[in-house]
Amino acid sequence: MSALADTTPVIIGVGQVSERVGEPGYAELSPMDLGGAALNAAFADARAARKLGPALDTLAAIRQFEISGTRYGAPFGHANNPPRAIVRRAGANPQRAILEVVGGQGPQRLLGELAAEIAAGRSKLAAVVGSEAISTQRALLARGESRDWAETRRGTIEDRGYGYDGVVDMTALKHGVGAPIGGYALAENVRRERLGLSLAEYRLEIGQLFAPFTQVAAINPHSAAPSARTAEELAALTERNRLVAEPYGRLVVARDQVNQGAAVVLASVAEARRLGVPEERWVYIHGVADCAEPPLLTRADLEKSPAAIAAISSALEVAAWDWNSLDHIDLYSCFAIPVFNLLDAFQLDRDDPRGWTLTGGLPFFGGAGNNYSAHAIAEAVARCRAAPGSRALVGANGGIMSKYAAGIYSTTPADWSASRWRSLPKIASAVAVQDAFDGEAVAESFTIQPGKQGEVATVVARSDSGRMLANSADPAICASLRQGRVAGRAVRIEESENGTNRFWFI
Repeated sequence: MSALADTTPVIIGVGQVSERVGEPGYAELSPMDLGGAALNAAFADARAARKLGPALDTLAAIRQFEISGTRYGAPFGHANNPPRAIVRRAGANPQRAILEVVGGQGPQRLLGELAAEIAAGRSKLAAVVGSEAISTQRALLARGESRDWAETRRGTIEDRGYGYDGVVDMTALKHGVGAPIGGYALAENVRRERLGLSLAEYRLEIGQLFAPFTQVAAINPHSAAPSARTAEELAALTERNRLVAEPYGRLVVARDQVNQGAAVVLASVAEARRLGVPEERWVYIHGVADCAEPPLLTRADLEKSPAAIAAISSALEVAAWDWNSLDHIDLYSCFAIPVFNLLDAFQLDRDDPRGWTLTGGLPFFGGAGNNYSAHAIAEAVARCRAAPGSRALVGANGGIMSKYAAGIYSTTPADWSASRWRSLPKIASAVAVQDAFDGEAVAESFTIQPGKQGEVATVVARSDSGRMLANSADPAICASLRQGRVAGRAVRIEESENGTNRFWFI
């Protein structure tokens, strides 16, 4: 240990907090209160001899869903400066306060960025923290109650904006598949048809992937839904597991109505020693990489994410490890396809005894807004400490498989004389998108989503001029889509009166 460079970055503390509506101890904490509690928990986890708050020079906050331009607004108000609001609750006043862009890749990507800042000598003690209180917000609104969560904090802030550019295109939004559920469903059905599975068979495929996740969630005290379920339970469409977008039932999509917070604290080796953090608390960062994709409709293959594959491959390369050398793995699981994408690409076994989640996964542990991967990192750190020398990988996904970051961790020291963080070039677009189209095309994929006026089918199709979307509310067309293979079928598309495309089979 003494031979390590003083600027080597190490994780010294992690913290998680949560509460479930109506359970003992439930305190209706605001997002900022949850974030502050998570940061305090991470400070305590370091077991330092000196207080960490006054030494913190950088805090990066994950953007809450309520200020991310999502369907969740801020009915009770929000902090004008989330990083400053959070650190105030932990006795800190860092020189640098960052508010990260939207996306589940954020915590993992920031960890690589801040580790590189420490390795370059520009930072000594930094933290990443995020939190969500959407479950409490929904419960209060359902009771007709209000709270005052507005908060004004002075101080500098590096607000990086939403970061939606190049993530979702207006064509997808206009046709009702710009939100994650619809977009991921389109990708999922490409894989389903490639495997030759019916919708019912593929729902069981998803259930078989996720049933082990529920077992992990069932014993995690921070889980939003701590119940073990069988593959058959997850696959069966019922009143409780209603269809949300073919092929998804409600139980197998990310659960964003949670009250959860998580924080990760990093320090240079020299600062960790100065603060009196015991070396058995240190976890080293062996490699971090991130990469981004163009919008879904412009990709060569709708079911694949080359960015995720590139990020994980690069992180493993930097660490000089491979999949077989890993002991603990958490793959971002907002939906099944981001996990299947990696299992397929790296020829991994769905039933690998190591498992693919450390938390229980986003549908069961909870999809804490943009902050889920901070919880995964916290779990990875705990497992590395419990089994010194073991190795963990965390994969973090954002958008509609739009952004990906991966990190490799171990208690084994890592040499940062050369940076172990790689930010890879963005993958280039491969297909043009036609917003309005009139003519014949060939179907590639589809989904069907329930609505107040009945079901709406959305088909993805291609012609010589590019790729386009089109909708239909015809029950006969919805039934036809469910009955057999869709890819390769000829469709007629024309623009409707409301500016969207509509289709029928020819």
